[in-house]
Amino acid sequence: MKQLLIALTLLALTGTAVAQSDPITTAKRASQMLDDAANSLSNAESASDRVGALTETVRAYEEGLSALREGLRRASIQERSIALVFEAKRDRLSRLLGVLQTIGTSPAPLLMMHPTGAIGTARSGMILSEVTPALQNEALTLRSQLEEVRDIRSLQQSAATQLTKSLSEVQIARVELSKAIADRVELPRSFTNDADKMRALVESSDTLQSFASGLTDLNPSDLNNPADFETAKGKLSLPAAGIILHRFNETDASGITRPGIVLATRAQSLVTTPWPATLRYSGPLLDYGNVVILEPSKGYLLILAGVDQTFGEVGEVLDQGAPVGLMGGLPPNPDAFLITAAKGGGGNQQESLYIELRQGDEPVDPATWFATNKE
Repeated sequence: MKQLLIALTLLALTGTAVAQSDPITTAKRASQMLDDAANSLSNAESASDRVGALTETVRAYEEGLSALREGLRRASIQERSIALVFEAKRDRLSRLLGVLQTIGTSPAPLLMMHPTGAIGTARSGMILSEVTPALQNEALTLRSQLEEVRDIRSLQQSAATQLTKSLSEVQIARVELSKAIADRVELPRSFTNDADKMRALVESSDTLQSFASGLTDLNPSDLNNPADFETAKGKLSLPAAGIILHRFNETDASGITRPGIVLATRAQSLVTTPWPATLRYSGPLLDYGNVVILEPSKGYLLILAGVDQTFGEVGEVLDQGAPVGLMGGLPPNPDAFLITAAKGGGGNQQESLYIELRQGDEPVDPATWFATNKE
C-alpha cells in the first residue's frame, strides 16, 4: 500500500503527452510533395511548354525538400524533448513500473487484505480502485511516448532513403531546365539589344546606380500601365525561396550598407521573375557577380545580384514566374541534409541574393513590395 500511495503522489506531477501528429504529419506531407514532383519531372518530357513544366517541377522539389527539412527538424526536437522527459522522470518511472509489476503479480485476494481488519480492507479497496485507473493512464501515456519515438526514428530512416532519390532528381530537373531554356524558340522582345553599347556601358559604370541610369537611357522603355505593377505592392513573391538576412540600408558585418535587401537562399535555388517584366540586363557587373535586371513597369527596375547561372536574352519579355537563373553553391548530400535538418539550423542557406528595387533614379525598400515575414 505504501508503494501505491507514493505512486499516487507522483502521478500528480505527470505532464501531458506531447502531440504526436505535428512533425510526422509535416514530414509525410513533404514526402507526398516530393512524390508529386517526381511525377512532374516524368511528365515534363512531353509537355508543350517544357520550360514552364520544368520550372514548376524545380519549385515543387524545393518546396518539398524545405517541408521535409522542417518535418525532420520538428521530429528531432520532439525526440529530444521526450528523451529529456524520460531522463528527468527516470526514478519516478522506475517506481511506477515497479508498482505496476507488483499489482500484476500479486494474487487478487492478497491485494485486498489489510492487517487492521475488514474496515482497513474496505478502505484499501477504495484507494486501489481509485489509483489503478490513474496508474493505467500513466502507463498509456508512457506507451504513447515510446511509440512516438519509434515512429520518429522510422520517419528518419525513410526520409534518408527518399532524400537520396529527390536530391538527385532535382539536379536532373535543373539541368533539363537549363537545356530547355537554351532550346526554346526566341521569346517576344521589347527591344533589340546593342551588344557594343551595352559593353561600353558596363565598362564605364563605376556604381550600380550609374549603370541603372545609363541602362534606362540606352534602351528607352515602351512599357505602359505602371499602376498595374503598383497594385501588387506588398503581394509579390520573392524571386527565390529564402529568408531576409539584411534589410534596406542595413549595415552588414563587413561594414557595407546597400539600398536593398539580402536574401539568404539554399544552394542551387531557382530565381524567377516576381512580375511580368522585360529583361534589361543579364551578366557580370562590378563586384556583384552575375546580375539580372528586370523592368516590371515603366520607371521601375528590379535588380537581382549574386546569381550563379543566368537565363534569357536582353530585351526578352518574360512572364511572371519565369526562370532567370540559379543560385550557386553545391547541393547538400543526404547525410549533410539530415544533419542540418536535425540541428534546425540554416547551415545550407549559404548563398546570398541581393535585391534592389529602383523607382526612377531612387532605390526604394524592396521588402515593402514582397509578401515577406515582417518580423
